[in-house]
Amino acid sequence: MRTPLNAIAKNRRSYDQYTVESIAFESVPGFFVYGSLYRPVNGPAKQAGVLCPHGHWKGVSGGRFRSDHQHRCATLARMGATVFSYDMIGFGDSEFLGWDHQHPQVFQLQTWASIRAVDFLESLGDIDSERIAVTGASSGGSQAFLLTAVDDRIRVSVPVAMVSAHFFGGCDCESGCPIHLTPDLETNNVEIASACAPRPMLLVSVGGDWSKNTPEVEFPYVKHVYELFGSDSLVENSHFPDEGHDYGPSKRQAVYEFLVKHLDLDSSNVLDSKSGLFDETTNTIESTETMRVFADASELPEHALPPGSLIGLERSSEASGKENSSLSPSN
Repeated sequence: MRTPLNAIAKNRRSYDQYTVESIAFESVPGFFVYGSLYRPVNGPAKQAGVLCPHGHWKGVSGGRFRSDHQHRCATLARMGATVFSYDMIGFGDSEFLGWDHQHPQVFQLQTWASIRAVDFLESLGDIDSERIAVTGASSGGSQAFLLTAVDDRIRVSVPVAMVSAHFFGGCDCESGCPIHLTPDLETNNVEIASACAPRPMLLVSVGGDWSKNTPEVEFPYVKHVYELFGSDSLVENSHFPDEGHDYGPSKRQAVYEFLVKHLDLDSSNVLDSKSGLFDETTNTIESTETMRVFADASELPEHALPPGSLIGLERSSEASGKENSSLSPSN
């Protein structure tokens, strides 16, 4: 069962049409998930919520610190969505504070972190529960479709440069337990992604990685699953045959259009009527230091688990996952 989130919000920054806060919450007692919360200024009373997991992009400016990742979050916030961008274990603030991505429970911890991230959004008090979405690229795409498969609260899903019939991801955080091949089960990521039906889903694919066959192989299969629900108009594929493995500008443009349509976002101040493009030029790209939740490990709560701890994911509490995080709705 879910335990209290005990969310911590720090260092609120104000930019053009949106704000950003550095966030930590406990997915289980003592284990913290770190991220950035983007909120619209003067947003609607009830807002769409978007989760933005990242992929295996390492380095000081990797993960949720990447400029393309910040552009995605800021632009969606400027259109009225509350956006939560969060670290994989062993990336970003998690790595900075001593955790390793090769943790033996990496798959369980990351999937549970995504579920608790939905809880976190709902705890804010101003999120429309019928307009919660998730989107990420690479292993962030894996997190997107895995979360969608196990949590019906996700109403719109956009995995980018990931869904493939022949490639599983290659990391335990995507294929652990294992989830694709056991003595009793054999499946692949296309079947898992299809569990989104009949909810809206956009598959974004490219010619430069394992998603190159999506228009001819993966998408027709997924569309057939949607046809069984009479909802084939709700699944789309945006394919970029000359592009590589990233969440670059053209991919973001396609995703913005899809999310505006299915989350009822307000693009009036973002969409350039002449070019037909969503304008990202007023976004502020923050430094890694600005985005940190804690300056160092000495600022962690005393009950924080030591890096590398094995975690009892079966821990229970009478507390609901919707427990108030003590963060107020956006202004």
